[in-house]
Amino acid sequence: MQFPESGNTGFIVLILALSFGYGCLLPLQAQEADAAEEASPALFYPRLPEPPRIQYLTSFSVAKDIKAQKQRSGWLAKFVLGEENPEDMQGPEKPYGVALRNGEIHVVDTRGGGYAIFDIPGKDYRFVYGSGAATMAKPINMTIGDDGMKYITDTVKERVFAFDREDKFVKAYGLQEAFQPTDVRSLDDRLYVSDLAGHRVVIFDKNSGAVLGSIGASGEQAERLFQPTNLAIGADKCLYVSDTNNFRIQKYTLEGKYVRSFGSGIGTGPGNFARPKGIDVDRDGRLYVVDAAFENVQIFDKEGKLLLFFGEPGKLVYGLDVGDEELRAAGVEDPDVVAHLPGLHAERVQEAGIGEPVEEVRLPAHG
Repeated sequence: MQFPESGNTGFIVLILALSFGYGCLLPLQAQEADAAEEASPALFYPRLPEPPRIQYLTSFSVAKDIKAQKQRSGWLAKFVLGEENPEDMQGPEKPYGVALRNGEIHVVDTRGGGYAIFDIPGKDYRFVYGSGAATMAKPINMTIGDDGMKYITDTVKERVFAFDREDKFVKAYGLQEAFQPTDVRSLDDRLYVSDLAGHRVVIFDKNSGAVLGSIGASGEQAERLFQPTNLAIGADKCLYVSDTNNFRIQKYTLEGKYVRSFGSGIGTGPGNFARPKGIDVDRDGRLYVVDAAFENVQIFDKEGKLLLFFGEPGKLVYGLDVGDEELRAAGVEDPDVVAHLPGLHAERVQEAGIGEPVEEVRLPAHG
């Protein structure tokens, strides 16, 4: 699958549409086009003659890509501001975590110490920095709860920071022992946080911050985690964990009971993993897995059967979030990429530096 070249060598957000038998409903914003820009040819995956399942729609990289087109009038404005406003070129330097709420795409910037917000309905862009007790050193992932609370993991500060819907800092969660939070999911009165250092998922009480338990640190070998990086909670109310250095995806109940594994272990064939990172589950129980080594996304049914994979070497992929009929992907052309699909509100992103490095293997693109 070939993507149009971006003028920015850094962060890009790709928007794609999915079709798995129930149609593809494109958002109004995706259908609107600037009349002054040339129309790009439609891009689909897989390639013909196979039925198309995914369509590339558009991409966001910097503020100007999302802001409403404002015509500057008069020679004075052009003389003072120039043809391009520097503020319009602002954007995340090294994005990882992605979250969507009310049409706003939140992108964690690991170098910027905060998160960017691409406001699609409002056609605006803004950046939220942590300060004081909420100063972030290396934010990685984020999730947004049903109440609008935003939770961001920071692997250097060893904390999960909570911000309200107005982007004001509220509190932080952490442990007295070594703790390397890489991803977070919110459900009811609990937070599920993947702990890379502890090889587990820690469960926090949202209100008190108390630790309620952990998942994946004990049991049979098939149930245990080794350097987990990303999380997802499906419509089946089960927890999915990217067990990165065990080269598989683990499924547990929310109480921590092991259910099953996805993937055929390390390898170069379809269904194998080399560096599984971002994951999500759609409304029909399909599991989407980003592999940072293969640079693709593999899609499994609820029984673990591989249905489709897309992507190809050239744009490294690290994270993902799945929606009903649409896929949004965020990433960095060199060297990191993130994928995002709105609708499930479970956003996944991960960095190359998390976990022990493995030999990079490449899976040929399908089609």
